[in-house]
Amino acid sequence: MKEKTVFVTGGAGGLGASAARYLAERSWQVFAADSDKTALRGIAEEPNVTAVHLDVTDPASVEAARGVVAGVCDGLDGIVNFAGILAVGSVIEIESETIRRVLDVNVMGTVRVNQAFFPLVLARKGRIVNISSETGWQSGMPFNGAYAMSKHAIEAYSDSLRRELMFLDVPVIKIQPGPFRTAMVTGIEPAFTRAAETSTYFKDMLNRIKRLALKEQAKAHDPALLAEVVHRALTTRHPRPAYSVKPDLQRAALSLLPARVADPLLKLALRLRS
Repeated sequence: MKEKTVFVTGGAGGLGASAARYLAERSWQVFAADSDKTALRGIAEEPNVTAVHLDVTDPASVEAARGVVAGVCDGLDGIVNFAGILAVGSVIEIESETIRRVLDVNVMGTVRVNQAFFPLVLARKGRIVNISSETGWQSGMPFNGAYAMSKHAIEAYSDSLRRELMFLDVPVIKIQPGPFRTAMVTGIEPAFTRAAETSTYFKDMLNRIKRLALKEQAKAHDPALLAEVVHRALTTRHPRPAYSVKPDLQRAALSLLPARVADPLLKLALRLRS
């Protein structure tokens, strides 16, 4: 293949699928990788898209996906790591296995893919785009700790990787989305419900914050806006190290305050608004 090629994890659903379609519509040859076989059948019908089954937690699956890509092209112009999951609950109560699973998918999944596919990226002097979150640079919020841990790790990993691969002329870009309309967002209500049902200490608080979270969903943005930023990160001559995309302004402002000021304000706001 001489066309621009990109490997997109989480590429059959949600934000990953939106980005995969956006790139394919602009004549990129897209390898949309996902663990959801039903969603893969749907994305495979799109022009310029090759569906690839991938479980980012399984090294054998990652290697098999690498073999599929290497079998049809001599390199990649980009990797975009969208694969990720969310968990809701207090980090003092949530099962350690749940936290491990979030870190395995969101952090180690990104590491595994980048390590396996890096020779293909290097062959074309391509780029690596890691999808972080506004949560990655903001201070951790209550009942979102597992996800925040994973995205803070992606921030540190991306910075180290960027400062290593700059010696090989391979840019590493992190993208930090705010709220966008995805299945992950629509799954927040049942996630809070499950967390409240099993909580010993925070049942009432979780139910109140769930109602607040449902109101916040109305602020979620069109995934096409994020897809355009992914395309820009892959194509602009001098990409930024990071792109913040539609962050929640209130959470961003809170993160700029000293903890001794922010924490009492957050406590008061959650009690009043919920």
